[in-house]
Amino acid sequence: MIKSILEAFVQILRVLVGILMGALIIPVGMQVISRYTGIIPVFLWTEELSTFIFVWIVMIGSMIAVWEGTHFDVRVIPDAKSPLGQLLQDGSVLALVAVFALLFSYYGASYAQFGYIQNSPMMRANLAITHSSVLFAGLGWSAFALYRFYEVVARYLQRRKEPQ
Repeated sequence: MIKSILEAFVQILRVLVGILMGALIIPVGMQVISRYTGIIPVFLWTEELSTFIFVWIVMIGSMIAVWEGTHFDVRVIPDAKSPLGQLLQDGSVLALVAVFALLFSYYGASYAQFGYIQNSPMMRANLAITHSSVLFAGLGWSAFALYRFYEVVARYLQRRKEPQ
């Protein structure tokens, strides 16, 4: 049940990243055209908008990567052979990811509040738009890392019950 909800959420995130990537083409394209052709005037708000979009793409992309197990995990030692070794190896990485994700969530709330009292210089957009991405990503990383940790422990318990 929980896994299907999380997978549906990740699918929504994937679609959202695709939409944001498509949307990023507009301000960046305007910047390129204005700087190198002179056909349209230089709009400074396009730089801010592209930065806002890019921040969200990075944060959402990192959430997807945590779900897929392709982020924050660099193997510097060979994979463990025993079930306990695999639990310690995979579990320690996921536990650290979860701890840092919870820290991002906790401090991301204050960071979003700080952004709420500011506006961007060109677009006059509230900076909570980008500052809240830290909180959102931290919550996503936390949920995904904790669920993956649960899976690692369940896999260990299952392998321990199997006859050798």
